[in-house]
Amino acid sequence: MVGLTNAAGLVGFLSEPDPELKVFALKTLDAEVDVLWPDIVDAIPQIEALYEDETFPERELAALVASKVYYHLQEYNESMVFALGAGKLLNLDNGGEFEETIIAKCVDTFIALSASHKPSVGETPVNLNAAFPTTSNGATSTSASLTSPITPFSQSTLPSKSLLSRQEDSNVDTSYPGGENANVKQVEVPLVVKRGVQGQLQAVIERLFEQCFRQKRYRQVVGIAIEAKNLDVLRRAILRCREDEKQQGESSRRCEELMEYVLDICMGVLQERGFRNEILKLILELLNEIPSPDYFSIAKCVVYLNEHSMATDILRQLVQKGDARSLAVAYQISFDLYDNSTQEFLKKVSQEIAELVQEGDAANNAERNENDAKESDPLLQNQSSPRSLGANGEKLSEEARNAFKAIRDILDGVKTIQLNLEFLYRNNKADIAILNKVRDSLEARNSIFHTAVTLSNAFMHAGTTHDKFFRDNLEWLGKAVNWSKFTATAALGVIHRGNLTQGQRLLTPYLPKEHISGVGSTGSVYSQGGSLYAFGLIYANHGGSAVEFIRDHFKKATEEVVQHGGALGLGVAGMATGDEGIWEDLKSVLYTDSALNGEAVGLAMGLVMLGTGNMNALQEMVQYAHETQHEKIVRGLAMGMALIMYGRQEAADELINGLLGDPDPTLRYGGIMAIALAYCGTGSNKAVRKLLHVAVSDVNDDVRRVAVLSLGFILFRKYQSVPRMVELLSESYNPHVRYGAAMALGISCAGTGLDEAVDLLEPMLKDPTDFVRQGALIALAMVLIQQNETMNPKVGTIRKTMMKMIGDRHEDAMAKFGCALALGIIDAGGRNCTISLQTQTGNLNMPGIVGAAVFTQYWYWFPLAHFLSLSFTPTAVIGVDQKLEVPVFKFHSNTRPSLFDYPPEQQVKADEAPEKVKTAVLSTTVQAKRRAQRREKQQRRESMDIDQTPTTPKVSGQLPEKMETDEGTAKGEEEAKEDKEAADAQKKKVEKEKVGYELENMSRVLPAQLKFLTFPDPRYEPVKRPTGGVVVVLDKKPEEPRETIELRASTEGRQAAAPETLQDRLQAAAAGVPTFQTPQRGAERTGAGAPTGAALAAGVLTAVDEDEEAGKMPGPPRV
Repeated sequence: MVGLTNAAGLVGFLSEPDPELKVFALKTLDAEVDVLWPDIVDAIPQIEALYEDETFPERELAALVASKVYYHLQEYNESMVFALGAGKLLNLDNGGEFEETIIAKCVDTFIALSASHKPSVGETPVNLNAAFPTTSNGATSTSASLTSPITPFSQSTLPSKSLLSRQEDSNVDTSYPGGENANVKQVEVPLVVKRGVQGQLQAVIERLFEQCFRQKRYRQVVGIAIEAKNLDVLRRAILRCREDEKQQGESSRRCEELMEYVLDICMGVLQERGFRNEILKLILELLNEIPSPDYFSIAKCVVYLNEHSMATDILRQLVQKGDARSLAVAYQISFDLYDNSTQEFLKKVSQEIAELVQEGDAANNAERNENDAKESDPLLQNQSSPRSLGANGEKLSEEARNAFKAIRDILDGVKTIQLNLEFLYRNNKADIAILNKVRDSLEARNSIFHTAVTLSNAFMHAGTTHDKFFRDNLEWLGKAVNWSKFTATAALGVIHRGNLTQGQRLLTPYLPKEHISGVGSTGSVYSQGGSLYAFGLIYANHGGSAVEFIRDHFKKATEEVVQHGGALGLGVAGMATGDEGIWEDLKSVLYTDSALNGEAVGLAMGLVMLGTGNMNALQEMVQYAHETQHEKIVRGLAMGMALIMYGRQEAADELINGLLGDPDPTLRYGGIMAIALAYCGTGSNKAVRKLLHVAVSDVNDDVRRVAVLSLGFILFRKYQSVPRMVELLSESYNPHVRYGAAMALGISCAGTGLDEAVDLLEPMLKDPTDFVRQGALIALAMVLIQQNETMNPKVGTIRKTMMKMIGDRHEDAMAKFGCALALGIIDAGGRNCTISLQTQTGNLNMPGIVGAAVFTQYWYWFPLAHFLSLSFTPTAVIGVDQKLEVPVFKFHSNTRPSLFDYPPEQQVKADEAPEKVKTAVLSTTVQAKRRAQRREKQQRRESMDIDQTPTTPKVSGQLPEKMETDEGTAKGEEEAKEDKEAADAQKKKVEKEKVGYELENMSRVLPAQLKFLTFPDPRYEPVKRPTGGVVVVLDKKPEEPRETIELRASTEGRQAAAPETLQDRLQAAAAGVPTFQTPQRGAERTGAGAPTGAALAAGVLTAVDEDEEAGKMPGPPRV
């Protein structure tokens, strides 16, 4: 039948009574269906009848022909059903378009059917009905239902097409869960069920899975299993991968990589928290079945599931093994737990490990003192614990006891903080010339400018302990008054963040003295409040005794400013502890209804209960927010409620809906921040949809601004999509929306140097609104932090633009404020820190997210800008051995040195004094001078007997013919020539650079550089692939002598201040008498007795201002 062009005859055979003719016609049509299908369409009912006729011998062939015809008609659902009826005749291995389409439809249908039997599993939302009484249309109150600012055109109910009125996923028809393609799914599922081909569908899927297993394409099966919410298939895929590796004796990491792939999907793709936890439990179960499991993946799951007991068991098992590698792995897991867990989680693990040590001691004591009932009985009672050291209650060796003590030190954060402090101290590359330029360009008498310089200095030296700028600028520091003094004192906490051993000693002169002397407070209340804030920043997210110290001062404080600083310090030091006692102390101060300390107290309440979702706390906060008349208290409580819902996702929905429907714009602001923090890093479409709706519909500019800004928190894991999403918003008519778009780019793309983000932000530097320029400057600094011109060629230009703007006298104050902050952020931590909202292992960086969120509140309250220091993450590789010491060794970076090098320091010109402007010369004066010169020459010529050779007289400064424009042009040409030569030299330098260079331990390593690192050292080997931060290395030659790096930053003695003597010295300095001799950089801590910047600044900052003495309480600085 070659060349058949018409199927009329063959279609006629289908009506013949002879079955053989029908079979012949079907076979021929099957071979030519791709060409003749238009002629066969009318015969579809006959072909379907043959398929349904159970006596017909070739039913499957009829189904196959019908399937192909429906395929050409683009009726893919019908085509799939008939293809399933074709049975063995359907050859899915052909690889044609028809087969690929049928496979895709089968997979979609399998996912739909499987997922429909497993409804969504999520956390039960908190019940806040008492706090938010709702009406039938969902508004929080009657007044809210009538005047809700997010109701378009003042309608009493939301229109049906409003995004906010859409049904949530939990209310979607369960016949096919998932939401967005429900119209397709509701057609597919009943058709498959009605035709009774579920068995055939399952057979096709099994064939597909088996084919994937044979071809080692396990990830495809995993993806289908997760979409279908089928944990049995997921378990089967992982076990099959493991069995294949065993049978073939492979040494590959395929199974381990598959586990990592599943973990990445759980954290980066899955948005349903309940199902994600089920997958993590399955992975945890499978990992524990392996003889030599991947402990790092187990630890990752344990943190996500908040299983602190399981974390303790892992550490116990590793320590009990006793070998060097197991101990090193235990230490590495402990470091990872500290980086990725909350204080509450770490505290529980540390307590359980302490119990292990006590149980081991109990076993030893019981053996030595069998006859002493008084000592043995209470100790033996503890051995009944389910977490005993061994099945037979074996003794705890001295090595194990030391290992557990070291693990507790790591979990307490002492080791990590100490190592990061040492790294920042040793590698500080802050350019003091930039800071001096900022100081000279901003008038210190202006409170906003003084605060700007203080913040810039704090960010630039964050965590380095280098407070030399304060020591060198005591006169400038003395101009701080009131809240500027508060901010300057708190800046010491940012500079000395992590200096746990010296922190209290440094701040002693500033702290309130009332509880010690009992004779009343001395010194400025602003420096006292700032010192408690600084104390909290030094011990940020560390807690311990620092929390009790600040709490004691907070409870005894009577001044509102001191309570304000104490509340902020309590919140930042006791972050996520969930301590009910601290919360009650804060609540008692809140109920005094003071606007000055109320905002800080509300914020601190949220920080202490961070991420707990505490329903009782939320109800009391919501109730008081509706009762109080102070906007500042409402704002603090709104932000605090958002913090309590950190990471809660669906569990926060009821609170979010209640806050968004409130008529008070400040509470709606809190609802937006609750979305940002509850869904941070999830990329949730539902959260993005709500934010975008509010951004274009709310009547309040503050709410619209924060709605756009919050997109950065939701999407920072998918930061490449943010520029495209906010592109139109960055051109909005509303300057608040433009500011929010800029900050969203800064938060989401922080440290990435993303070109698309820079391209959007750069034009905003010329925005007509001052605070938009401010936001663009800060966002650019966040995006370009730790970038050099090799990584991003625009860095140099943007740095020059910032320096130009800070020195421009005509620039607005708000833009200059943002510029000062930007110059500090872009060089944060001595150019050794980046802004990171997730940890090196991919978990959410809780302090970083909270720090960035609270930093955005500087719009209302400048001192909150210090919170950004919580987002600063040191970019280092710090190797420690099994003794938790830092050995001296080198590792290799397979890149050019200039690629990840520090940016060049600012070039300071020697003649920075302003040039003298040339005196204007009138044309008549020029002509008179010319005539006088001609007469003088003529007279000399007549008086001389000998003709002289004509020479050009030197009349420098008196040649009117020389125009200034010519000079400027020549000068410009010279500068252009120099720039070209410098660029050519730089190009030649890059060409000459060799690829690959050595790095010392405790060196700066950027996140993008990690993939180029290798560890060729024959002695030290990392126990896991380096992800930045602290890396435990295994010493292969422990018997040989080794050289270690001494940790100096946390052990050096610091001199406390003596304010009474400093006052005299400062007065002498003001009179022009030289006081302290400032040592050169690098020699600033040569002597143990050398006074530090904190010590010298105490005399200035603790001085009482005139308005304080008069009993006045100035208001806060406003934007």
